[in-house]
Amino acid sequence: MKNKLELIIWDFDGVIADSEKIWLLNRQKFFNDNLGVNWDFDTINKYFGGMSDKTKKDVLEKLGYPTDDKFWKDVLNIDVEYMKKFGIPIMNGVENILLDKSIKQCVATGGTRYKTKFKTDIVKLNRFISDNLVFTIDDVQKGKPEPDLFLFAAQQMKTNPKNCLVIEDSLAGMTAALRANMNVVAFLGSDIYQNQNYLDKVMSLGITNIFYNMEDLYNFIKINI
Repeated sequence: MKNKLELIIWDFDGVIADSEKIWLLNRQKFFNDNLGVNWDFDTINKYFGGMSDKTKKDVLEKLGYPTDDKFWKDVLNIDVEYMKKFGIPIMNGVENILLDKSIKQCVATGGTRYKTKFKTDIVKLNRFISDNLVFTIDDVQKGKPEPDLFLFAAQQMKTNPKNCLVIEDSLAGMTAALRANMNVVAFLGSDIYQNQNYLDKVMSLGITNIFYNMEDLYNFIKINI
């Protein structure tokens, strides 16, 4: 890596918490039930993985499925009720990195501030990263794959983008980080990414630093700070 790392910008779902699959499965059922489609999981992941609901709305519009505010309020309520009932699992080993005070750390997630607060409270993220260092789609106009959220996070953290490391699982998030001219690693620890097809898509973006567990990721971080 050419530049010394000064800031880690974490995605949340699929990276800090193993939750991306949960939201995608919820979307799959809801979209199929309410839009008259019959999309499988791979289709849902292809079009909507790693995106905020604001961006998902735009994608559905382009696909010919306009939606209203009630539609997305219902979507949000499904996720909130799921969290209240089942919680969400924190990614194994992530605490060791979050505890490291030798490098600045923040979160930039495509979720709304309202939903994100539920998520971060469940995993007790404020043990490591305070709420004011969790940036959401509500802070910017355009979500991932546009770079706005990562650039906003870097600005708030007073760090040059070239000295930032983005940890992402989704193709939309990785694309956003690359567009922000930041260093990016792919964390593919969730089982939904354990296939050659997805790996090929990640590598097609030009990303070569790919990790499947937090121990290997942490070792990479330590030699680059």
